[in-house]
Amino acid sequence: MKQLPKQNNENPSGSALYPLKFNPVYKTRIWGGHHLRQFGKRSGALPNIGESWELSDVKGDESVVKNGFLAGKSLPELIEKYKDELVGQKVYTRFGTTFPLLVKLIDANDDLSIQVHPNDALAAERHNSFGKTEMWYVLDAEKGASLISGFVPNVDKNLYLSHLKNGTLAQIMTKFPVEKGDVFFIPAGRVHAIGKGCVVAEIQQTSDVTYRLFDFNRVDGKGNPRELHTGLALDALDFTYVKDAKTHPAITMNLPVELASCNYFTTNVLRIDKPVERNYRSYDSFTIYLCTEGSFYVDCEGETECVEKGETLLLPAALNSVKLIPSPKAELLEIYV
Repeated sequence: MKQLPKQNNENPSGSALYPLKFNPVYKTRIWGGHHLRQFGKRSGALPNIGESWELSDVKGDESVVKNGFLAGKSLPELIEKYKDELVGQKVYTRFGTTFPLLVKLIDANDDLSIQVHPNDALAAERHNSFGKTEMWYVLDAEKGASLISGFVPNVDKNLYLSHLKNGTLAQIMTKFPVEKGDVFFIPAGRVHAIGKGCVVAEIQQTSDVTYRLFDFNRVDGKGNPRELHTGLALDALDFTYVKDAKTHPAITMNLPVELASCNYFTTNVLRIDKPVERNYRSYDSFTIYLCTEGSFYVDCEGETECVEKGETLLLPAALNSVKLIPSPKAELLEIYV
């Protein structure tokens, strides 16, 4: 494919804003591994990368721009300066100067804890935080890998407490075998756990509040059991059985296919082998692209930016029309509010 020109960093055309890339924030985890290398993530001196926070406004872990004349500016600084030009009037009216989404890549080299997240009301009351509704898109899975999403049928508070006391919580969880392309929507209140051998993209509300219910009796590097939050979790749990917690949407080439949509975000997948034009004017929202396979160019007002596998790009709301040009093929997640 003909090489396209790079973004003009000195004199961006049109709006002062342009498609933005950010430096990922790497998180070492007790269960983390090295599978994110296939997405361009390098651990360096870190023992592993359990999570790569691709776009974050969590306090202390705010994303920082790495391309163009805004390089070095944090996401909160951008929202403070550009307001609705960056996030859209609808989003700015609702969330103010807080960016509402957190995008991650997760490598589960071991089972994650069985956990649950509070809803907006509970999180605001206890933690001055948003709740945490999220979704997973499985990017890779070892043979035999599985995920937990929800309880089995007929679980109530008393049965849950009995299994909690006996250390047998896994017996009342719904476990799903997984493969690449599977989708799980995890509303606040649904118990869940990512199993060993899974690599997933996670799109969630901007929150880092997690209640651990059971951690398979693991200890940390100092030999101490990891903290559990069973008391806090009790009021957050939704015991409702959900039969179809896993989906695997059929993909139509060069057209967006919806993976999940809720009050907090919509996530589509796009597999492209030819240029595709996208117009977001009616959405009144920023758009996030996460490249999961191949690479592509974003052509915006005559300027272009290449997005490689594993990279994330934020398209400001002021730039509502783009052309996505694969090189030569690509898969990407398209995320907006």
